[in-house]
Amino acid sequence: MVKIRSLTQQDLPAADRIFRLAFGTFLGVPELEQFWADLAYARTRWPADPTAAFGAELDGELVGSNFATRWGSVGFFGPLTVRPDLWDRKIDQRLMDPIIERFDSWGVTHAGLFTFAESPKHLGLYYKYGFRPRFLTAIMSKAVEPKRGTSGWTMYSQISESERKGCLEACRQVTESIYPGLDVEREIRATHTQGLGETLLINKGGDVVGFAVCHCGHGTEAGNQKCYVKFGAV
Repeated sequence: MVKIRSLTQQDLPAADRIFRLAFGTFLGVPELEQFWADLAYARTRWPADPTAAFGAELDGELVGSNFATRWGSVGFFGPLTVRPDLWDRKIDQRLMDPIIERFDSWGVTHAGLFTFAESPKHLGLYYKYGFRPRFLTAIMSKAVEPKRGTSGWTMYSQISESERKGCLEACRQVTESIYPGLDVEREIRATHTQGLGETLLINKGGDVVGFAVCHCGHGTEAGNQKCYVKFGAV
């Protein structure tokens, strides 16, 4: 019998392995154990909010996980993964139930997710919970060349502790102008405290007018020798 429970720190290696097996199987990669070995989702999202991470257990073994994230009035979830040999047993639905309950308790006014737009199986699952396709999100990349000079921008890590409260409030004002209540303070803090990368702040006239939360390198959501802009706003 499958049991849904809170995910613990001890579960993270197993959750990470299931994540790679599940995505690798769906995408048809040849070496599942090495697929996305340089990325970390479970190991980075769990510390950000352990109360919003859930696991599926079968016969005392972790077989799936899901993570809810709160950005103020906005909630999203994922990655939702289940061990491939247990697909089509509705474990994914069981892992959705606590996510919806968490969204309700948070009182979010907008909730969403990213999934494979070409997969009726994925879309069908999320339809059951009231989600509907809206936007195609292009995942784009480019080669980065070093450039000198930091005119017009600073890094969150360079700001003194006494100035960070004001900085976070300035970032909140930027996101508030995009959607009422949108607040990614937890993402900025998690990136800084876990050493996942950096938040770049765009300044104009002494004010923060935009920012980008970036993951960089192995053991983050970016991967080896990559910088991933997880959230950006102007």
